[in-house]
Amino acid sequence: MKEVKSKIDNVLKELGKVIVGQEEVMKQIIVAILCDSNALLESYPGLGKTTMIKTMADIMELKFSRIQSTPDLMPTDITGTYVLEEQDGKRVFNFHRGPIFANIVLVDEINRATPKTQSALLESMQEKQVTIGKTTYPLDRPFFVLATQNPIDQEGTYPLPEAQTDRFLLKIQVGYPTKDEESIIIDRFTGKTPVQKVNTLFNKDILTKFQKYTREVPIANDLKKKVLDLVNLTRTEKSIIEYGASPRASMGIVMASKAYSLIDGRNYVNKKDIEAMAYPVLRHRIILNFEAERKGMTTDDAIAQLLKKV
Repeated sequence: MKEVKSKIDNVLKELGKVIVGQEEVMKQIIVAILCDSNALLESYPGLGKTTMIKTMADIMELKFSRIQSTPDLMPTDITGTYVLEEQDGKRVFNFHRGPIFANIVLVDEINRATPKTQSALLESMQEKQVTIGKTTYPLDRPFFVLATQNPIDQEGTYPLPEAQTDRFLLKIQVGYPTKDEESIIIDRFTGKTPVQKVNTLFNKDILTKFQKYTREVPIANDLKKKVLDLVNLTRTEKSIIEYGASPRASMGIVMASKAYSLIDGRNYVNKKDIEAMAYPVLRHRIILNFEAERKGMTTDDAIAQLLKKV
């Protein structure tokens, strides 16, 4: 546990050379990585999401690629395509890999891509592979999709379908910095001193080992029951929730809580881990009913209400 705690603390310290504040956001991204899962980041523009993810890829020595979603983005722009080329005097089709063939793939403004293009990501997110024609290509491991979306600019966007959002372990909300943090950001990025370079602290082998440790963290039966009760409440609390969460949410809360406990330097899950992870795991998996929305309730408000009941 000391090894994991020490490494994660150093990762957060290195990220702090570039990113100001947002420690909880960075922890939640690390949770998704330790769980070998994908994450959806939602925030207003200009809050450093791309810089944060690119810096994390550098620290962990992972291959990084970025896909800018636009309405004219085609599935083959993501997965790659066959190209007719000259080879040994013959014309043959060779497969040219797309940006999906990386370890960390940042899909920027994912809700700007058409549903057909969004669905091209489904196989890679779930099965860690890409199928082109009759050939299936395994993706390099570890593999994560970290997608971003803007909650305010809805014109010309294609909301993610439920099947797609369910593939994201966490929906992470990135808030504005405080006034003091913003002052540091201004000094850091507009001053004469260049932003510090980060050091590489991880490699794929260490990350794979930490992912294995995450699965080995025990969870007490009473805490597992708390998770089951919470997720079951999302299906039965019809006074505020129209549609509840699937069993994937139960598994997600347990796995995320295990990773969160490791980051905190513990080899067991406690109640606070579950409460902290319930929000990012559930907020994109429940749909409020009309009455709750009329009252101005958010999904986080609903989750807080359910947590009090269990």
